Amino acid sequence: MSLDTTVGTREQVRIFVTGSCDGLEQLREALERHGEVELVGSSAGVMESAPTLTGGHLQVVLHGTRSSSLPADEIASIREHTRAPIILLASGEASALLEEALDADVSDVLLLPQMTENVVFAVRKASKTGHRPLASPGRRGRVVTVFSPKGGTGKTVTSTNLASAFAKFEGRKTLLLDLDLQFGDAAIMLGLEPDKTIYDLVVAPGELDSEKLAGYTTRHASGLDILPAPLRPEDAELVTETKLSRLLEVARESYDVIVVDTSPFFHGPMLATLDRTDELLLVCGLDVPTLKNVRLALQTLELLAFPTNRIRLVLNRANTKVGMKRSEVEGALDAKVRFEIPSDRAVPISVNRGTPAVLAESGADYSKAVREMAKGLLPVEAAKAQKRRLFKRG
Repeated sequence: MSLDTTVGTREQVRIFVTGSCDGLEQLREALERHGEVELVGSSAGVMESAPTLTGGHLQVVLHGTRSSSLPADEIASIREHTRAPIILLASGEASALLEEALDADVSDVLLLPQMTENVVFAVRKASKTGHRPLASPGRRGRVVTVFSPKGGTGKTVTSTNLASAFAKFEGRKTLLLDLDLQFGDAAIMLGLEPDKTIYDLVVAPGELDSEKLAGYTTRHASGLDILPAPLRPEDAELVTETKLSRLLEVARESYDVIVVDTSPFFHGPMLATLDRTDELLLVCGLDVPTLKNVRLALQTLELLAFPTNRIRLVLNRANTKVGMKRSEVEGALDAKVRFEIPSDRAVPISVNRGTPAVLAESGADYSKAVREMAKGLLPVEAAKAQKRRLFKRG
């Protein structure tokens, strides 16, 4: 296809239409035909829309309401699934709604009927604000997701050591979240046997908040907190995308860094995690089967519209002599390797002992590489900390 066909074309804004009000159906049909927006789904009820709202990097929600005042409960229901900006659509008299929306978690209010172009303009304006963060007095944690589309690449070893490095050497309040929900091993690799898991948290009654989350995590000697995977594979299905989305938002209010260990699949929990991921570490090895799977993963991420500037390619066991070089990996994947982690006999020994190598063998080449990776993933924070230290000295 010629590149000329895309010149001057705006990138489509991904929207979801929900709720009900006079004129909403006609507007939805008009938006479906409009070239500047992509209608990823619609629903008359908020709760029915959970699978779509939690994934795909949704940019704006259009919510129709028949209420003459702010529909706080409806907005709260939407917020259980997404942090995307909300535009309220109403019909008739809505003066109270307009006034209350000024102080609410709403990007705009439009009264129907309305010209389609006016609605598209409002959608574009709202999309530029991005996902609205939850109110937090002083903390907005970063989500670092560790993923590999093939088992045996060292994904969980990387997750546990990286999280330990954040907590022990970078002084960050860190949570390790094991989302390999059926067969997670993060707790074992830390030498822990926790009484509570993510399953116990999501089935517990009551609303999830920071205090409740703290009651279900287990503290490691490094200062790291862990929320392990369920003990039984059949319990994994109860960790829904909706509950996981809420968990990640609450964790961001409580921690500086949330390291997420994942399964090798693009299933619902993974999509919900991607939607809130700041840094995606894609772990790769020096073998053809892994390269094939990583290449497919990169293509899938592109289809999901995951931002490429958030992807960090990690070459594990980079010094292994297997007839393949870093340059060949980069050529095969058409991507640059961001971090190299060497093979080191300290790693299997530490796994069997249940102590991360970055703690047990801090002088090992592997440990040094992981600590450098931890620093490299927090460049802004590190610079701020350095400025504070210099200021104190002065």
